[in-house]
Amino acid sequence: MSPATIAAIRGARHVAVLTGAGISAESGIPTFRDALTGWWARFRPEDLATPEAFQRDPDLVWRWYRERRLRLRDVMPNPGHYALAELARRVPSLTLVTQNVDGLHARAGSADVIELHGNLARVKCFDQGHPAPDFPDTDAVPRCALCGSPLRPDVVWFGELLPADALRRAQAAAGDCDVFLSVGTSNLVEPAASLPWIATRRGVTVMIVNPSATGQSSGPNIHHLAGPAGRVLPELLREAWPG
Repeated sequence: MSPATIAAIRGARHVAVLTGAGISAESGIPTFRDALTGWWARFRPEDLATPEAFQRDPDLVWRWYRERRLRLRDVMPNPGHYALAELARRVPSLTLVTQNVDGLHARAGSADVIELHGNLARVKCFDQGHPAPDFPDTDAVPRCALCGSPLRPDVVWFGELLPADALRRAQAAAGDCDVFLSVGTSNLVEPAASLPWIATRRGVTVMIVNPSATGQSSGPNIHHLAGPAGRVLPELLREAWPG
């Protein structure tokens, strides 16, 4: 770690963090675009994660998401998740924004996580968006108790907008923070990709934690911390707060 990054994180008033699939991959969760296996290898994720796919074959889409959710039962947060929860206890203010739907940040102890793409553990009805109390463990699509509409995972599908309030809060954090951490994301998919660059334009220190800097922006206030989040983030904390 450079003295500049250590000084920035120690002196930060408000740290904003954006996490992507890379930090969850370190816990053993395949990224969305990794090849499907077994029976599901016949399908592309892009063909299952759309409103049109659900309308065409709701039971098929429901079963795929049910399997994804069941796999999360054996997945644990990794040191990168825990380091971010600890960082929130070290700085006056921290806003954690994630593109992941696995809920691992909350399980690691992070509070008030802004979930841009929803959460795989939640369900809502397709027609009205009524939230349901839990994710029914059935093969066939269950129905909303309020309106009878089919239930669907409470995640953002292709062709859908991000939750307006979540995006507004994320953009506000990027516009207010004095340190921005981009963790495990390519920073290529909009609108989340714009968040670190909102901070950059204000001259804020931006730290990109990723095994590769390929495709990432560069500049005088952008620091590339090469390596997996599970190693880099705990190291950042140890150097900023020895002992």
